[in-house]
Amino acid sequence: MAKRDYHVVPNGDRGGWDIRREGSERSSGHFERKSDAMGRGRELARDRQTELVEHGRNGRIQDSDSYGNDPIPPRDRKH
Repeated sequence: MAKRDYHVVPNGDRGGWDIRREGSERSSGHFERKSDAMGRGRELARDRQTELVEHGRNGRIQDSDSYGNDPIPPRDRKH
């Protein structure tokens, strides 16, 4: 089974932020504040042992966190 990561992305139509799972048509959640979307995204990624990818207002990736079995763990100490 392929890993399907979660992404926190800006919603251009309604404003606010959406949580989208890779390959999914629908949003897994809509939030007015990015911090709320990130919190829920972390819960979903932990439960399903996937990665959470954070996007900025411009749609570009800002950060990512892995909550699964990462065969090559990051060397950074940010988390």
